[in-house]
Amino acid sequence: MITRRILLGAAAGAGALALTPTAAAAAAAKVSANGWPIDPTAIATYRVEGSAASVALRRGPAAAVLLHIARRWHYEIAPVDTGEGGGIAGHTARRAVRAAFETNYLSGTAIALHPTAYPVGGSERLWPHHEAIVRDILVDCAGTVVWGGDLSPATASHFHVAAAPRDRALARVADLLDPGEHAVLAAQTAGTVADPATPDRRERARRLPRPR
Repeated sequence: MITRRILLGAAAGAGALALTPTAAAAAAAKVSANGWPIDPTAIATYRVEGSAASVALRRGPAAAVLLHIARRWHYEIAPVDTGEGGGIAGHTARRAVRAAFETNYLSGTAIALHPTAYPVGGSERLWPHHEAIVRDILVDCAGTVVWGGDLSPATASHFHVAAAPRDRALARVADLLDPGEHAVLAAQTAGTVADPATPDRRERARRLPRPR
């Protein structure tokens, strides 16, 4: 995986972010920042389709949607099973966080793709054509997921479920994207993904609301 960091150097200050009061409070809570309960018994390990990688996530629709993101990243941006860039990370019991949104890993409702290449608050950004793919993936998720590149501190590797537990919209999206349940949106099967450059997909990506 070739990133801008190879050319610009690693973001030296990324590991020195202060632990804000908001992040500290979120880390101590019984629910993650996105409102999901922190329950280790609700976690299962899943293989990312088309790869040798596996990741621990919350069972149910959250896992289905996050696995779709990982699958497309693996095929269209860079492999998640080579160990390069930090691979893939999901659920953790580690409560030390630098940003409140990192607590979503405690509930198994967040995923990090190449987290060492794109650390929390790091200056590294995706290449424009890769960001276009991420925006297209967000179209698939229909507003149920937030990308860390739109958050503060910006974290290009991070995605988390934005929908609340038992949200019907999340369940509907999961049903469409889960290959174990359906045929996965006809154009989104492995190796035959929709073209993010088509006018329709680009317009849908542009119209998606972003965190403020």
